[in-house]
Amino acid sequence: MSRKSLPLLDRALLGPALGDSFAKLDPRVQFRNPVMFVVFVGSILTTGLWLQALAGHGEAPAGFIGAVTVWLWFTVLFANFAEALAEGRSKAQAASLRSTKGATQAKKLREPKYGAAWTLVDGESLRRGDVVVVQAHEVIPCDGEVIEGAATVDESAITGESAPVIRESGGDFSSVTGGTTVLSDWIVVRCTADPGDSFLDRMIALVEGAKRRKTPNEIALTILLIALTLILLMATATLLPYSIYSTHATGRGHAVSITVLVALLVCLIPTTIGALLSAIGVAGMSRMLGANVVATSGRAVEAAGDIDVLLLDKTGTITLGNRQASSFIPLAGVDDGPQGRAAPSPPPAGGGSTWDGPASTRERELADAAQLASLADETPEGRSIVVLAKQRFNLRERDLESLQAVFVPFSAQTRMSGVDIGGRPVRKGAAEEIARFVKNRGGLLPADLQARVDEVARRGSTPLVVADDTRVLGIVELKDVVKEGIKERFAQLRRMGIQTVMITGDNRLTAAAIAAEAGVDEYQAEATPETKLALIRKYQAEGRLVAMTGDGTNDAPALAQADVAVAMNSGTQAAREAGNMVDLDSNPTKLIEVVEIGKQMLMTRGALTTFSIANDLAKYFAIIPAIFVANYPALQALNVMHLATPESAILSAVIFNALIIVVLIPLALKGVRFRPLAAATLLRNNLLVYGVGGIVLPFIGIKAIDLLLVGLHLV
Repeated sequence: MSRKSLPLLDRALLGPALGDSFAKLDPRVQFRNPVMFVVFVGSILTTGLWLQALAGHGEAPAGFIGAVTVWLWFTVLFANFAEALAEGRSKAQAASLRSTKGATQAKKLREPKYGAAWTLVDGESLRRGDVVVVQAHEVIPCDGEVIEGAATVDESAITGESAPVIRESGGDFSSVTGGTTVLSDWIVVRCTADPGDSFLDRMIALVEGAKRRKTPNEIALTILLIALTLILLMATATLLPYSIYSTHATGRGHAVSITVLVALLVCLIPTTIGALLSAIGVAGMSRMLGANVVATSGRAVEAAGDIDVLLLDKTGTITLGNRQASSFIPLAGVDDGPQGRAAPSPPPAGGGSTWDGPASTRERELADAAQLASLADETPEGRSIVVLAKQRFNLRERDLESLQAVFVPFSAQTRMSGVDIGGRPVRKGAAEEIARFVKNRGGLLPADLQARVDEVARRGSTPLVVADDTRVLGIVELKDVVKEGIKERFAQLRRMGIQTVMITGDNRLTAAAIAAEAGVDEYQAEATPETKLALIRKYQAEGRLVAMTGDGTNDAPALAQADVAVAMNSGTQAAREAGNMVDLDSNPTKLIEVVEIGKQMLMTRGALTTFSIANDLAKYFAIIPAIFVANYPALQALNVMHLATPESAILSAVIFNALIIVVLIPLALKGVRFRPLAAATLLRNNLLVYGVGGIVLPFIGIKAIDLLLVGLHLV
């Protein structure tokens, strides 16, 4: 199982985050967040004004200026705290990964083959291209590809999964990660990374929030916030000469103070989203890591929230993966010999307790031959045929030595397996290969063979044909079971406006049946690396963002082309380097979860931006009347909250502005609850919940703080 997620506000993180809040007061750090930099400068300015007031030359009472100054500094510190807490969560999650690094000895081979002489060296001295041998109970010293051998490997240090995995040369399960442990057997590994550039090093750097770069949408939002801040800064700056003029023109009141103008500016600029923006981005990557997915950039997480098309491999993603034998389908007349004579009906070679009627006899004979032909087939499909024959007809305990059996293993080239018994070949495999085999030996194909094969394929199953020499006995049906609940997940994605496309190497009939059962929008049958790449480019040419998952070298071109590419950690080095995310669990269905996390991050950012801009309205009604009511008594009509005094109104707004950041920190870290809705519906809900809420809540909060200040005689 995956590593446990940290509690939302872990006590172990609060102390370091509080310390980082003060460390981030460095002007160079503050300048990276323009909105909060304005608050930072305003805090310094009011601090100077407070010191001036203490010296007896203040523009306002020292107590009032001091109170405003304290809450402005709290606003800055709370913003720093939110970012530091989010970064701390990422750093804590990375700590378990960092713990796997350490001094490791490596057996460096002089020649790239097992059995060659080796030299014991420090793992840190290994370079790209070096070859090492790793045996049972030894730590793999570098990232690499298995070039010889096979072994079980404990990858729990990076995946959190306790079950060991098989890593072997060739295929899509040849990649190994430095810091993992070989449990049994041996492997020869060619290193694919230099020290400091290993997969583990990159993971640690990426999940540390301090090293996170802003995403394009985040940059665009920052520009918008800067523009709003500049506009409000200029508007606020003009209030000082206007105030001086109105005082002289009306003969009432007094000019507005610098402290009040700073308070007004801080309350009106979008400080809430400005304070939480970085925390939202860091927390998004942290949630991705909590799902055991390492994103190589915040851009990848963000793109996951914007995708339009989701490409999913059929096997292991939509279906359970390993096809299982489900039934034996004998063909009519299989009891007839090659010349049309009735064949004898002896008990089948596998034995059995009873002798059934004619239909059962044909099925038993087919099961017997299929099991014989599958004994040397080590694929999951072959093993399932052996098991089904045992379950259905008690076929077991064969004396193969006395039969002088010679096994023919399954291979991808021949697409069939079998056994030769006394010179008599029994074969099982793909329909076209068995047909070719029978014809080459002078046999004839049953008239209904193709129709029965097509019938099985239309059901979404895979037909394997069984032949005893020149006689075609029948078909073994293999079913690839669609995962439970996957159809509902696709329906959710459809409601979000995401098109799902199944990719499979199966024939069109099988692909169509599985696609219909799973509920995908489209499918691509008989897919090759070239067709995957062409399909992605086609969607991108239409202006759509595409996500896909893969684990093999043949997936690398398509992964490199996709906007969101989730590579399996168990896959090849080429696939991991081509993807912009790596799934440590190597679970192909994780792509759906990745999309949901990306959507959640965008929803959180949109919700808090809406709230931040909306709640400025209430603060406007609190501060503007307080500033000018002495000059223009008619403005008292805008004091809809009936705040006690101008000083309490300004101070209440500043306090609320600081505290609301604290209240929203958990939401920024956890994220808005994900719901699979269309964009228009999400926008409407955002406006209703966070827009209206952003207007109403400050009215309530500011009034409550005003009553408290008055009740405690603080103003």
